[in-house]
Amino acid sequence: MNADTPILQVDQLHTHFFTKTGIVKAVDGVSFDVNPGETLGIVGESGSGKSITAMSILGLVPSPPGEIVKGEINFKGENLLHKSDKQMRKIRGKEIAMVFQDPMTSLNPVFTVEKQIVETLLAHENISRKQAKSRAIDLLDLVGIPDPVNRLKSYPHEFSGGMRQRLMIAIALSCNPSLLIADEPTTALDVTIQAQILELFKKMQKELNMAIIMITHDLSVVAEVCDRVMVMYAGKPVEFTTTQKLFDNGKHPYTTGLMNSIPKISTRKQKLEAIVGSPPNLADLPQGCSFAPRCKHVMKSCLTLDPGYTEIDSDHYVRCLLYEEKEKAVSE
Repeated sequence: MNADTPILQVDQLHTHFFTKTGIVKAVDGVSFDVNPGETLGIVGESGSGKSITAMSILGLVPSPPGEIVKGEINFKGENLLHKSDKQMRKIRGKEIAMVFQDPMTSLNPVFTVEKQIVETLLAHENISRKQAKSRAIDLLDLVGIPDPVNRLKSYPHEFSGGMRQRLMIAIALSCNPSLLIADEPTTALDVTIQAQILELFKKMQKELNMAIIMITHDLSVVAEVCDRVMVMYAGKPVEFTTTQKLFDNGKHPYTTGLMNSIPKISTRKQKLEAIVGSPPNLADLPQGCSFAPRCKHVMKSCLTLDPGYTEIDSDHYVRCLLYEEKEKAVSE
């Protein structure tokens, strides 16, 4: 595949959950692409739709109550939404792999590390069990787990949190995927282990020319590893740009609110700014802009009109009526 051709293209993805209390619009019109060897960050508070976007790509949305009601997910030129469950099982784990948020609940506690890695390899690769075991040893060594031969016989509970996360990465990388989705891979890890995990991602990406979708709420992780960033709020993208532009000139009020809530090194004491209120109920979204009830720049039009994308400059798009109004003023 050409390096300039996106390996993944998501177009107007809508994933809804049909519940007794109403329709939960968990993902409501998400579009983005990812190029080979690129890292795309998806940022937002809990409940913004980040993980459901990833689950939709992998075909793991529980149905019922979940359903992808609209959109396309094109991977290497083929729409994954047209694939059968059998076809998706061949893609999932081999072509597209995922590191889940909690390694303790993602790893099976009753099977050894060897069985979990070897079974993954046997399911996707045409190799013998002996070759799969040798590959498993190499993978544990690759992700920095000491004494890999003996550690293969261990169970997940015999590893620390950081080591369990490394195991998840080893399983995800076992079949050399073209795309890796990492869902909060450094959550609950101390800063030293977090730095080691991020360095491991960068090393593996360079060796395999692998595309990565990094789902996180931590902007320091974004700054460390991501090339471009999509900021999500209430199931929708609200800003999409390069990492450099986001940190230098983030435009959406939600983005600037996230930035202002980060502690900064300063000689003077300063009070951190907080975004007032809470994210909306996705089963009962307000009319107009979903962020309007929490926005300090809210206008009357924000309460009735749902903003579209405005192009600020090259590779920088914002979903906010503030910039739609400015654009109209300039054009007039």
